[in-house]
Amino acid sequence: MTDLETPVAPPRAEPAWRRAAPALLGYAAVRALGLVTLAVWSAARDKSPHQLLSARWDSLWYTRVAELGYGYEVRLPNGDVHSNLAFFPLLPWLERAFAAVTPLSYADAGLLVSALASLAAAWGIFAVADHVYGRRAGVCAVLLWAVLPVGIVQSMAYSESLFTALAAWSLYAVLTGRWLTAGLLASLAGLTRPVGAAVVAAVWVAAIASFVRERSVPAPTGARRWQRALAMLLAPLGAAGYVLWVGRHTGKGPLGYLDVQAGWRNGFDGGYAFARFVADKFTSFPSALAGLALIIGVGLLVWLYVICVRQRQPLPLLVYAGVVTVLALCASSYFGSKPRLLLPAFPLLLPPALALARLRTSRSAWVLGGVAVASAVYGAFWLNGSGPP
Repeated sequence: MTDLETPVAPPRAEPAWRRAAPALLGYAAVRALGLVTLAVWSAARDKSPHQLLSARWDSLWYTRVAELGYGYEVRLPNGDVHSNLAFFPLLPWLERAFAAVTPLSYADAGLLVSALASLAAAWGIFAVADHVYGRRAGVCAVLLWAVLPVGIVQSMAYSESLFTALAAWSLYAVLTGRWLTAGLLASLAGLTRPVGAAVVAAVWVAAIASFVRERSVPAPTGARRWQRALAMLLAPLGAAGYVLWVGRHTGKGPLGYLDVQAGWRNGFDGGYAFARFVADKFTSFPSALAGLALIIGVGLLVWLYVICVRQRQPLPLLVYAGVVTVLALCASSYFGSKPRLLLPAFPLLLPPALALARLRTSRSAWVLGGVAVASAVYGAFWLNGSGPP
């Protein structure tokens, strides 16, 4: 699985959309179940599911950027400054574009972008998993992504679905040797979330590995070389461009974006703050159970990644999943957001997807159906409670 430019299976005459149709239909059904459950639960609590999905937490910040541009900030009593410069621009740009050509509000435009992006993400995840392990594994990977406990975020006016779509298709482009497409999509991913660095790293490592491999195996054409080199140049432009613009806008130079994130108490500390948070849970018995659950969760992530390595996933998938996981776990941000930050790490789902694909269809359907119901109930409970930060 290390040859990035040779598909696992021979080319098929079946149209790509038809091949992906079972995965996309299954994904849409899971998301519909989640939304219906949210609507029923919210009605029982006299809350608006529309507001929960489009007008709370980060979604408000994105719509403010779309409507008013950058420059809005909130000063908290403790001196912290929450600036909308912390939010990357691609999602609000798309919200503004859809609102300009449709009767939709900025908030509703955000929901539409999220809905379309989540389908694109599901298709991209299927394309990657199908390329590596085959169609059944691809369908299972998409459904596993849909039934994650915080999968309801995929239907919110957040940037996770948009980012995952760009990342998945960029990785697929790398795996199939479409270097210019990979570089362009990586650049757009870098305009969506800070974790776009993971996509850039995957493109760079894959390209460098190809160059090294050519020292022993001559390249088919010289054109492929310059395409890879151009992809490496394109990939970081989105993130670098926005970070440099923020530095100029704030007058604090290239590190200005770090100051913006510091105002939100976000940063990278190697996991020290998260470790302290987990350790503090063991100061009393009820919270100790939560601490134990967090340790088990982190252990599960590490275990899944080890399996990915043992199954010899393609190098760009390993790099991407590793960087996403490290950035999520080692950030000093609000700890309740970590499951949401891990949503884009879909390559970690490939080992259980492969295991499900090996089961009889009826058995895997029962497993996924049961988890889908549990995920829908949890998502409705979560958004009607503390919800995502």
